[in-house]
Amino acid sequence: MTFIETDTAAQERFNLLLLEPGEIYFEDFSVFFYPRNLSEDEAIKRKQRGHLKICSKSIVFVPKESQHPILKFPLKHVKEINEWSGGLFSRMDMNDRMVKIKTDQVIAMKEKNIIAPYIFHKESVELRFSLNYVTADDCLPQMCQLHRASTLPPADQSAMINAIVLSRRSRVSFNTSWLDDLYEKILMEAQGDKISPLVTNPGRIMLTSSRLYFQPFNNIESVPVIKIRLKDLKRVIKRRFLLKQLGIEIFCQENSSCPHLYLSLKTADERNELYAHIMQQKDVKLEDTGQEDMTLRWQNGDISNFDYLIYLNSVADRSFSDLTQYPVMPWVIQDYTSSHLDLSNPMTFRDLSKPIGALNEERISKMRERYAEMPEPKFLYGSHYSTPGYVLFYLALIAPEYVLCLQNGKFDQPDRMFNSVYETWQNCMMGAADFKELIPEFYSLGSPEFLLNNGLSNFGIRQDGRPVGNVELPSWAEGPEDFLRKLREALECEHVSTHLHEWIDLIFGYKQRGYEAEKADNVFYFMTYEGSVDLDSIPDPNERARMEIQIMEFGQVPKQVFNTPHPQRFTSPPPRSGSSRTSSTNEGTVPVTSDSISMPTTLKVSEEDKTASTSDVSLTDLASLQLYHKYTLHKDGVSDVKLSSDGKNIFSVSQDSLLKMYSLEDQRQLRSINISTMALSSCQLMPDDKTIIVGSWDNNVYFYSIEFGRVLDTLCAHDDAVSNILWSSNKLLTASWDSTVKIWKFIPPSASTPFTVAEYAGQLDHDAGVNCQSTDEGLSLLVTGTIEGHINVWSISSGYQIASLEVHNGKVNDVTLSPDCRRILSCGDDNILRVLDLETGTEILVRHLQTQCMCFKWIGGLLLTGEASGSIQLWDMDKGQIISTLPAHTDAVTCLDLKNKSLLMAGQDKTVSMWKIQQ
Repeated sequence: MTFIETDTAAQERFNLLLLEPGEIYFEDFSVFFYPRNLSEDEAIKRKQRGHLKICSKSIVFVPKESQHPILKFPLKHVKEINEWSGGLFSRMDMNDRMVKIKTDQVIAMKEKNIIAPYIFHKESVELRFSLNYVTADDCLPQMCQLHRASTLPPADQSAMINAIVLSRRSRVSFNTSWLDDLYEKILMEAQGDKISPLVTNPGRIMLTSSRLYFQPFNNIESVPVIKIRLKDLKRVIKRRFLLKQLGIEIFCQENSSCPHLYLSLKTADERNELYAHIMQQKDVKLEDTGQEDMTLRWQNGDISNFDYLIYLNSVADRSFSDLTQYPVMPWVIQDYTSSHLDLSNPMTFRDLSKPIGALNEERISKMRERYAEMPEPKFLYGSHYSTPGYVLFYLALIAPEYVLCLQNGKFDQPDRMFNSVYETWQNCMMGAADFKELIPEFYSLGSPEFLLNNGLSNFGIRQDGRPVGNVELPSWAEGPEDFLRKLREALECEHVSTHLHEWIDLIFGYKQRGYEAEKADNVFYFMTYEGSVDLDSIPDPNERARMEIQIMEFGQVPKQVFNTPHPQRFTSPPPRSGSSRTSSTNEGTVPVTSDSISMPTTLKVSEEDKTASTSDVSLTDLASLQLYHKYTLHKDGVSDVKLSSDGKNIFSVSQDSLLKMYSLEDQRQLRSINISTMALSSCQLMPDDKTIIVGSWDNNVYFYSIEFGRVLDTLCAHDDAVSNILWSSNKLLTASWDSTVKIWKFIPPSASTPFTVAEYAGQLDHDAGVNCQSTDEGLSLLVTGTIEGHINVWSISSGYQIASLEVHNGKVNDVTLSPDCRRILSCGDDNILRVLDLETGTEILVRHLQTQCMCFKWIGGLLLTGEASGSIQLWDMDKGQIISTLPAHTDAVTCLDLKNKSLLMAGQDKTVSMWKIQQ
């Protein structure tokens, strides 16, 4: 799970963690070190062979023998670096290869290769080295230049170091001898940094037509050049690094020579150029992670809460390679004292609707008072919920070198370390400045090592006399593995699943910033938010350096992923009746009850729902569709088609202004009626198959008696073309390009009831022409799509607009409610298929299609779509994935009707086709 190296002791003794975070290692020289406080003869006898590492803020001597400590000389404490001559060394003809370093501080590290707190020797000493293969002139100029930089203020020092780095980089070009194939075409070359936790290693990036190379400017990597074959790439992700869009993270196949690489480039333009070049190469075939469907899949229960949170962290630029933006996970349990963990008891769980800092009412009340009196920019919490220090607080037992790197060579006080889960939770609840959340390791099964002290490091003795050991677990956990297993069970349980969206709103969503964040007590220091500081625009280099340090050390708010409330996870089948809720409308806040809107409040579609549709159709059924009959009678594209309830006759209307009736038994046309002088847009067949209602572009709605073969009535319904008609429960809804939907009362004629004309009952005004519409079965909700791309949700009984959403760029071709009335599906002439959560309006699926989707039918967890290409596609809507594609027509499929195990469709190719499910 983590990219933190937990076995650094088994590697070469020197690594970049021995330097300050972000410090640069340039090169090394083979030397002998002559211990001080000895005679020259004795010093020569006891000399230590090793390497002198030249770094941007220090010089480090790494002896070959591990029993000797690594010695680090911070340049800010060095008084002199010069050649040394005299004594026995001059008689050995070594004057031009002797170097002396006078310093007030020497830091000893990893003696006997044991990871322990550094030992700081604060005394003035002179240290002597002899160079083995070069002269002093080969290394002294650079050492002295870096020493001069260390005497400057921090910002000036950084500027001088950057100039040195730039100068070295300009002199080093990519060594093309490392190319694996002489025929590779070089596409791009740039300078950049390889990023790993607390470590930045500069080098040169080269992209060719078949490989990506990274050549570091030093020899710290295990290979001189890192090579990645483009065909091994699985994922390529743009990343934010230190609040700047500079990073690119690359994931490869597990058998690749480099499974993972995180690079930071100098500018966003360079990063974007590299990304674009990679994505354009024919060898790059990234895995389909289905990430654009993740919210829908999570909501349906197709993926776990854990996997979804990892996905959201990645989308929000959180990476295991960047401790400043390490993935963040929630505390979900608040009971760490019981002997049994009861996941059926709501009191077991933390309130996920509040940030950690607001869980203690007494503490947050004091913070609100301080907030009210604070000048701008205001903040409630001076510390963050995720920082490099907090991440390493949890991982100290397996990553001690990272802790020493971050904390200047020291471990934390033993009693302040991660000794107990209960104590840590209590401190998060009661502490004045402790608001940390958890990290993914707490929910990663089979990886309990971070809770165990392996004994390789001495973390000290606690006040009660006990050494720092394994993390103390709650009594309900039988051991580390059981602790992680039960935490994972809690994360995935129904209570957390029902409330997790509330925590997502705080961390990744609409409550992350602004007015909603204030209402939710979720306001952090302004510099932790993306876009709050433009470092490049700060003229004062010292101020810029100070802010960079703050950004790196004090945490960063994830990139905002959602601007609207996140939908809730489905955990049970939807209820049949609506519940009372309050809906915001364009006329204020209106109470909406189950009489006016059916709004489910619980979750997941069951297998029964998938098959128990009005047509009783399953996935197996739809996968076995075969063409039964096809005919062409119309002279123009067919706009709508209906199958009679007995399955014997087909009714179709067309842009040729004709209504046609076709007998499947006789396989011949029974009637062809010239209803209007203009195109017909849609039709509705009454339940008894004796009356059909037809909408026309001539603004009228026609009522035709199939039994008597004549038009019973012509309704002058609109001021522009009628685009769509619906009938249900004695209500007729007519949509028009005149920007209205009109509601009519219409009772179909029967043996006991004569024909009566439709009565006007109401009107729903839109801002643009209405092209399509759909209702729920109870006729309480209406969803409409306009020619300008808007989706509108209406309460039919009250006439109030519940929501208006700008969804498509251009006309909405079709719109419908899901069978459980929790989602809205739409398609448009922008080639996009979208699914929105009905309650929140949040987008939970977006699919960019190769051709337009013209129409669809949603049946349980399945979806049938008619495409502009003439095909129909079958979708699994629990996963948002296409299951199969069936070529059906030679032009766009414009309408579908599913009834009695038969699928009826028609298209712009003037053809009607019947498909049957094989029994």
